[in-house]
Amino acid sequence: MSGSSASIFDLLQDEEEQPRAAPARRGVGGWLRLGLAAAGLAAAVVLGLRMVGVAVSPAAVFAGFVALLLLRRLTLALVPPPPLPLRLRRPAQERGEPDGHYDWTVRDALGSSVGRWETKLTWSQGEPARFAKAVLPVLAELVDELLRQRHGVTRAGDPVRSRALLGEPLWNFLESPPKRTPAPRDLAAIVATLEKL
Repeated sequence: MSGSSASIFDLLQDEEEQPRAAPARRGVGGWLRLGLAAAGLAAAVVLGLRMVGVAVSPAAVFAGFVALLLLRRLTLALVPPPPLPLRLRRPAQERGEPDGHYDWTVRDALGSSVGRWETKLTWSQGEPARFAKAVLPVLAELVDELLRQRHGVTRAGDPVRSRALLGEPLWNFLESPPKRTPAPRDLAAIVATLEKL
């Protein structure tokens, strides 16, 4: 095999699928054609309007057509190439695109939120008073919001129905501060209950 650096995807592309070359630079001839086209269109419009008794400035009509033709040329230059058919696309990792899994190294709102929860849970580990002060109120707000969105009630507004929806273990957990910090499996059970709401 020779020292070619063409990939298999380059070899499989048809002529129609090749990226379009940049438009050739238009010299004086291109500008002259644009001016003549604008002048012809302007003359036709001015003549047509004068035939029906409407007087317009030929210079204004000419300037309008020049602007439209320049806008057309600009938009044609900015049109993106058509996407490749699925059979010719490279895998996401080769293109440098995400593969659908969350990248925990990137700092964004989700990562920050998870980090704050992780910090609160770590900070309150083994400290029931800290857990009751830092985590429990936020968890109670989350429960109230879920109850409000999904069932139209809150714990304070309709305690009987809320208690029935939450179940005794979660209701007691939220209403009376725990004597000890809950174990991870207890927190997992609480999260599972919240997901079922």
